[in-house]
Amino acid sequence: MIAKEVNLNELSNPIFVDFPLHGEWFAPNTPAKRIPSHGTDALGQRYAFDFVMANWSGKKKSFFRGSPWRYYLLGMPLAHWFGWGQNIYAPCDGMILSVKDGLNERQPVHLIVDLLIAIKNASFFDPHKHDLQTVAGNYIILQAGETFVAMAHFQKDSICVSEGQQVRAGDLLGRVGHSGNSTAPHLHFQLMDRPDWLNAKGIPCAFKRYERFTEIGWEEVLGGIPSDQDRIRMLDDDLYLSTERS
Repeated sequence: MIAKEVNLNELSNPIFVDFPLHGEWFAPNTPAKRIPSHGTDALGQRYAFDFVMANWSGKKKSFFRGSPWRYYLLGMPLAHWFGWGQNIYAPCDGMILSVKDGLNERQPVHLIVDLLIAIKNASFFDPHKHDLQTVAGNYIILQAGETFVAMAHFQKDSICVSEGQQVRAGDLLGRVGHSGNSTAPHLHFQLMDRPDWLNAKGIPCAFKRYERFTEIGWEEVLGGIPSDQDRIRMLDDDLYLSTERS
């Protein structure tokens, strides 16, 4: 359900792109929950999404293998998170305009440490003085005509495209990581009206196709905006075709 604070008119004319991930995901931050989705318009984030890979058991979801107490007390190794290292794909045809890689990821993922860093960055980050990678981590900006796609928090040294390279929708770009202002391995995804994060305005988008789990099973969604309550997935093409044939 769309949250009451969302202005539906803002989402009525989105740009449609492919879902950039495979497997099952959850969107804790989404414009279907609130606008601005991250609590700010800064850095073009008005309609941004965060996608975290989840494993469901009934209505419960988990994001890592292991005891929650270890995560709370000692931290959880990156390799134990379901989403870490998952492939990220180009959501549309376009040109790679900007690539920033090489920033270390924090190890292990620790709730308190990562939250304190997020609070510090939210309070004191000055885009005119500080390196954008401090918050965006390893990132890509993809140009598609007059629209710019920003994807952030890539795994260190995983980005496999270079600036100026032409890509097609579905091409591999890199892997989900925990770099920058990240409280858990995830993909930050947004559309902007210009490549300059400092002056960009967010653009609403919807995903051409994905699946949402309902009481009667998986249903196809065409042109949807996932809510923070949705269990969603995108299958590999071969798996999707085999599902259609079954």
